[in-house]
Amino acid sequence: MALAAVRSIGSARGLRSEQEREDFEQELVDQYALAMVGAGLADSTVAEERGGVFEFVRFLGRPMWTAEPADADRFLAYQRKDRGLAKTTVQKKAQTVAGFYDFLLNRYQGEIHALTGHTLIQPIDEFNRPARIGDGSVRVPPTDPEVDHLFTSWGTALPGARKYLPAARNYFAASLWRRAGLRINETVMLDIRDWRPDLGEKGKLHVRHGKGSRGRGPKTRFVPGINSVDTLMNWWLTDIRHQFGDDWQRPDAPLLPSERHDPVTGYCTRVGDDALRSGLAQAVATWLPEWNDRLTPHGLRHYCASSLYLRGLDLKAIQEVLGHEWLSTTTRYIHVHTNHIERAWESANDRVTARLCGEAR
Repeated sequence: MALAAVRSIGSARGLRSEQEREDFEQELVDQYALAMVGAGLADSTVAEERGGVFEFVRFLGRPMWTAEPADADRFLAYQRKDRGLAKTTVQKKAQTVAGFYDFLLNRYQGEIHALTGHTLIQPIDEFNRPARIGDGSVRVPPTDPEVDHLFTSWGTALPGARKYLPAARNYFAASLWRRAGLRINETVMLDIRDWRPDLGEKGKLHVRHGKGSRGRGPKTRFVPGINSVDTLMNWWLTDIRHQFGDDWQRPDAPLLPSERHDPVTGYCTRVGDDALRSGLAQAVATWLPEWNDRLTPHGLRHYCASSLYLRGLDLKAIQEVLGHEWLSTTTRYIHVHTNHIERAWESANDRVTARLCGEAR
């Protein structure tokens, strides 16, 4: 994406005309865009952010450095009430405006005051900032016995499946969501080479297409073969994968193939996420009907986080397994039983008692 030539903002000068004021505003926005490019954001994301900033400035109708929270109130109300935009869209617009003014406050507050005489403030404050939008529901996963029953029944039924290979593949994918907390797209994009049994004590799964933040592109990570992931990978690569086709020895062949083959190469094509979603949905409807239409691939990701936490893995480690940028995101994935606090309290007291008794000897 082409950017306008960025002129020096730091030069000491007044704004003597309307044209100079407009040029100065353009400079500030260009600097913001340049910073986003430097941070590695995609061109499409930079263009979207710039467009959102200019939309707010046009609505404001006066210099951007004069904006106040009351102006943001009117802007967001207009988007929601007059334009009828969705709550998530209005939230995104508020985030765009807030991000731009955070940038100005951190980098150019002094220059703006020197050139305009105005003290810059953040127009998106704690009162008009939209709350985090969700679907109104909490993705509380099934219990351990329910998940164990689902996968035990599913695995036992595999040999008798009408189409064994797709059934085994869908079971394998769902097991990765259950045990490694992978996202469905991360699962689809895995290649055979991404399983690295040579790394660590249990091997590691190289997730090359992790979810990046704010348009920065894929975020890679290594997921260790804990929680029986190593056993699962060994079963898949030793007993199942080669039955799909002759490409099983190619490192860049898809780890989870489709039943279809490329007409040119003859190799397996990559499975789509719809097939994996349908496989889980059919299994749930058959062996865990009380969770029919409720247990999704992402629900198993929540289950994985909760299961690892209850088994003693700390939040920071779970954050790395799931590939979250922020620890606060990981905490929203942890769902514990109602007596978890009581058991944690008793465990802590037992440790203190044991330590004191040891010191008294």
